[in-house]
Amino acid sequence: MKSGVYQFLIGCFAAFGSFLFGYDLGVIAEVVAASSFKTLFLQSSADAKSGTVVSLYTGGCFFGALGAGFTYRLGRRGTILMACVIFTIGGIIQTAGVRIEMLYVGRLLAGFGTGFLVMIIPIYQAEIAHRSIRGRITTLQQLFSALGQVTAGWVAYGCYAAYNSTNDSREWRIPLAIQIIPALFLGSLVYQCPESPRWLCDHNKADEGLKTLARLHSHGDTNDAYVIAEFNLIQIQLEAEHAEKTPNYLDLFRSWPQIRRIIIVMAIQAGCQGTGVSAIQYFSPQIFAQLGIPVKTTLLMQAVNALVGLAGTSLCIVIIELVGRRPLEIGGSLIMTVTFAVNAALIKIFPASVSNTGAHWGFIVMTWVFNFVFFVTSGPLSWAIPPELFGNAIRDTGVSWGTMTSFAFNTMIGQVTPIAISAIGWRYYLVFVVCNFTTAIFFWAFLPETKGLNLEDLEELFEKSPVFIPGSKWVPSSHIELDAKRIAEKETPATRHIEQIDDGSV
Repeated sequence: MKSGVYQFLIGCFAAFGSFLFGYDLGVIAEVVAASSFKTLFLQSSADAKSGTVVSLYTGGCFFGALGAGFTYRLGRRGTILMACVIFTIGGIIQTAGVRIEMLYVGRLLAGFGTGFLVMIIPIYQAEIAHRSIRGRITTLQQLFSALGQVTAGWVAYGCYAAYNSTNDSREWRIPLAIQIIPALFLGSLVYQCPESPRWLCDHNKADEGLKTLARLHSHGDTNDAYVIAEFNLIQIQLEAEHAEKTPNYLDLFRSWPQIRRIIIVMAIQAGCQGTGVSAIQYFSPQIFAQLGIPVKTTLLMQAVNALVGLAGTSLCIVIIELVGRRPLEIGGSLIMTVTFAVNAALIKIFPASVSNTGAHWGFIVMTWVFNFVFFVTSGPLSWAIPPELFGNAIRDTGVSWGTMTSFAFNTMIGQVTPIAISAIGWRYYLVFVVCNFTTAIFFWAFLPETKGLNLEDLEELFEKSPVFIPGSKWVPSSHIELDAKRIAEKETPATRHIEQIDDGSV
């Protein structure tokens, strides 16, 4: 098996944690719209309660992401196992819920476990991946999130069609129960995967770290040229980090290079939520109802929309290392601006009181276009980029800040959206028009390209590259030195082997 394929398969398995997140994103819209759920739990203050059911999950994710920043001693696999246990407990409580308080507690616990998972999984993927395919492996987080949404969409539609009744709780209990299965699968088998070689080297297990690197990149050959070069880079960075005080959360704000990273990571995650994707995923029945589209049709269209998102993420995996991170983020934000502007106009001109099939289809198609673009650009990149921006010593805490930002905005949108839809209608879409456009400008000005860089190059990037990105010609010294060595040695077998690994042929 090629080393790149092996890394890809490990990345796929780890991404089952993201499947949980995507499944919940996709299924909750049907749950809160289910007739029996409304009868049991939403007889009074329906908008506020449905918003709380949604937002408690993402609130739990926020605190899970915070807690994940303190799990470094557990290792990547240990953190994943702990998260799966917490998520499973929360899923059981939700499925068995007979009072709204049980839904609240179950959602909070499940969110807590999910927060651990979505923070640690892209870090783990980035640390096992070769730099030439790192983007493709870290975007697996979003691919499996999209798979979760596809599964949720069709499960939700099937349960709504089969059990829609004020007295049949299977309509929402079955979708909530299914989410437990992948958590059990991931937790029970995670220790069959290798630990992060960077984590091993940082915990006095350098020999095991070297063997793991060799297992990942050269079929176990510890004398491989690339493995030795990568191992030496890791050791050099760890020695430099150990010579300094171990940073904590507040230390990330005490020097400009660190502040710059944090601003970029928080902007990426805030911008991802500012696209409006969570509002559509959580409350599509209420949003589509503004044009008079019935719930059953909405759920069917959302199930198709999930397939569109899956196709978008698959395309991202194919093109991310060809196009780069910056162009995808900038272009995606601009296109999503247009889709929300068009849909805001459709809601205003063709409200529910005006029956217009063409407007309905126009809104649905533009929603599909938005979803496709989101899953090609902002969605997967919001998880792929943050682990690339930090050195080993601050990767956990730095990514944690970004993930907490994502869930803070996600929670706010989950709580505000049903109230805003009722209060201001189509004008709520204008919020996302502004957010998408300003995000595109920010990325154009300040987001550096990380395609093709070693994780160990990032310290130099933020120390020496300019803050304003357009026109920058910065190149990492490791690449300059390697190019000079290749010229001097006129492509020796060792350098040729490194090139083959870089282009994925080995």
